[in-house]
Amino acid sequence: MEQIGKKRPGKEPYIFTLLRTEIPNPRQIEFFNAEAPHIAYGGARGGGKSWAMRRKFVMLAMRYPRLKILLLRRSIPELRENHIIPLRGELAGYASYRGDEQTFEFPNSARLKLGYCDNEGDLIQYQGQEFDVIGFEEATNFPEEWIVFICTCLRTTKGYFSPRSYYTMNPGGPGHEYMKRLFIDRRYRNGEEAENYIFIPARVYDNAVLMKADPKYIQRLEALPPQKRKAHLEGDWNIYEGQVFEEFKDDPARYDDRLYTHVISPFEIPAGWQIYRSFDFGYAKPFSVGWWAVDYDKRLYRILELYGCVHDEPDTGIKWSPDEIFGEIRRIEEEHRWLSGKKIQGVADPSIFDASRGESIAQMAEKYRIYFEPGENRRIPGWMQLHYRFNFDAGGIPMIYIFSSCKAFIRTIPLLQYDKNKPEDLDTRQEDHVADESRYICMAQIIGPKAVSGRAARIHDPLSEDTSSASGRYDWYISN
Repeated sequence: MEQIGKKRPGKEPYIFTLLRTEIPNPRQIEFFNAEAPHIAYGGARGGGKSWAMRRKFVMLAMRYPRLKILLLRRSIPELRENHIIPLRGELAGYASYRGDEQTFEFPNSARLKLGYCDNEGDLIQYQGQEFDVIGFEEATNFPEEWIVFICTCLRTTKGYFSPRSYYTMNPGGPGHEYMKRLFIDRRYRNGEEAENYIFIPARVYDNAVLMKADPKYIQRLEALPPQKRKAHLEGDWNIYEGQVFEEFKDDPARYDDRLYTHVISPFEIPAGWQIYRSFDFGYAKPFSVGWWAVDYDKRLYRILELYGCVHDEPDTGIKWSPDEIFGEIRRIEEEHRWLSGKKIQGVADPSIFDASRGESIAQMAEKYRIYFEPGENRRIPGWMQLHYRFNFDAGGIPMIYIFSSCKAFIRTIPLLQYDKNKPEDLDTRQEDHVADESRYICMAQIIGPKAVSGRAARIHDPLSEDTSSASGRYDWYISN
């Protein structure tokens, strides 16, 4: 066991000086006082989240004897820079540090363990352990299933303390949808009670210490493009770093006038419009079927969908056989007034035509008079076609609309993120089934790019002596 620092005779440990002199902002105080089973703090960048989490856990350890606390980050470097190094300085002369276990031991036998979880293999180290408190720093960087698994370690036999978990977070990351559902949208499943979840929003404006130390930090956030500025400065959970289709808009106030929104109210489909069906097969993962109407301007309307996902369990397939899927498609196309009697052209993932192991999925579909053509499967051109269609023209009209009844599209498309190793492609580990079948129909109805509304093109000639294009919103960058 390593003793951090050495307490001088007559001189108190540094942590007591900090606790007397530090002045938390009102949001941090709200975070400190919260006692619900699940407490989340953050939303925007610069809100003082790491300090708040670290200080809260130190205060819990000092107050409650024998408390067992786990503070997690995704990686060891993040853990070291954000918590281990600061804590070793702050707790000098008071708590003992065990480097082999990355644990601080307090005089009252409370223990604060600093842990990491960067992949599924790292989860095993927490199996069977028991903690009174667990904190997830940058919680949206943890997949939902990891958070749920680690929280099984949250239990106590202490009568004087109720176990709880803390989360600091910004929009974005693999856990975005889970955190947003619980703390922002407040949509709960069986066994989840609304009163057990508290969210305390924090923005850079709340962090007086940062604003005083680095007053230009806000300028850097304000200089970001509008979408990213909403996420990082304002904490908008509908927009976040790494989001692929950040231009997608769902504005209920515009459902009827259809301007500057992609989601609109359903309407009766004109008889002359062509109907298409797009399909992405899935079994353990969801299958996705989209029905589309195409107007005379080649504008797409997603009018209906069938999504094979277990209710309230994202990216979990209902495990229907091909016969069950195509039987249901046939029933819908015979009974729904928008589809009945129509000649419907189908496009699907080319893999369903593979007959190398027997009857192909496409051949099974034909038994139900459901026909498909192989979709153009180039991924990046497909994503670009979706981008082109999402762009609004000068009047606020896009080339793709989604009926408000198509909940799978509306839920999953905004959540998709780029692959870190393939910057132009989606991360295929996500719930991308609706996106896949949507790009098949887009590639079957190719359009060209159009100018984005409200964004004037500006190109600077590096051989020109005119330096005006290097001024304005990026002055802060050039001057530093």
